[in-house]
Amino acid sequence: MSINIEADARDRADMEKLQAGHDAALNDLMERHAAPVFHFLCRMVGNEDDANDLAQETFVRVFKSAKSFRAEQKFSTWLFTIAANLARNHFRWRSRHPNGSLDDIAGICNERRNVMGMMPHPERAADALLGSTDGLAVLQSMLHTLVVTGAEPEKVAVAPSLVSTRA
Repeated sequence: MSINIEADARDRADMEKLQAGHDAALNDLMERHAAPVFHFLCRMVGNEDDANDLAQETFVRVFKSAKSFRAEQKFSTWLFTIAANLARNHFRWRSRHPNGSLDDIAGICNERRNVMGMMPHPERAADALLGSTDGLAVLQSMLHTLVVTGAEPEKVAVAPSLVSTRA
């Protein structure tokens, strides 16, 4: 129990330093809390790259909002609230921008690895039962091009960064 009280006191002291303009105090806070925040965000967003970005942004927000921290608050509660809010904002943004990442786009490449065509969410965009046929013409065009050019299906290269990782 005394370890937690000591940690809270160190956090509070570092926040007071940060509020007083000693920017280096942020380094001490990050040293103690970066890994727990990162792991918390990994569990929330399920993606290490996004969690890393959000963890960095969490500490940017701590720095920018240091003046709003009240000494009677527990720093870790305030910190994890910032992280959770950023994760929620991230989910909101992703729901409004479903094609915002190359990880969400599928493509077909020729043997020279030139992209012949790209299509968002092919599993949903080419079958009416799955929600849409908007991408059906694109998919048929790409497949027709493969047949016309004589590309052997087993030799058609797929760019990993263009293939959706969704199951």
